[in-house]
Amino acid sequence: MTPSRALLAAALIAATCASTQAAEVTIKMLNNGPAGMMVFEPPFVKIAPGDSVKFVATDKGHNVETIKNMAPEGVAPVKGALGKDETITFDKEGVYGFKCSPHYIMGMVALVAVGANLDNLEKAKGLDQNKMAKQRFEPLWAKAEGK
Repeated sequence: MTPSRALLAAALIAATCASTQAAEVTIKMLNNGPAGMMVFEPPFVKIAPGDSVKFVATDKGHNVETIKNMAPEGVAPVKGALGKDETITFDKEGVYGFKCSPHYIMGMVALVAVGANLDNLEKAKGLDQNKMAKQRFEPLWAKAEGK
């Protein structure tokens, strides 16, 4: 192999490896943010399978917890400790709904869409939510649907 071909092959391998590395996205848990009081910021992220989301307890009175039945089948629920950061790796495609347990009544919710196969989206949209959570989920559903 010529030196120039070897260099090209090495560059292609490096580019392939770089594009397959998993990413980590940060969502802050805040008392106040652009969307109001008691919010996840951003409230919606779209990631690829294998990526992680780090929920950061920027303001310490928060946690992250899976909303019951708002994750793909077979995925274990998450319940983070109050005031602690929590990193979650998402291997299965679908939508995942999260809440801050103490502030769920105030609509503190987030939505993570993983991959292109969002088969559980309609089921998640149909779940009963309190008034504030329902209001905050409305624009997040639209984002998940690509609207």
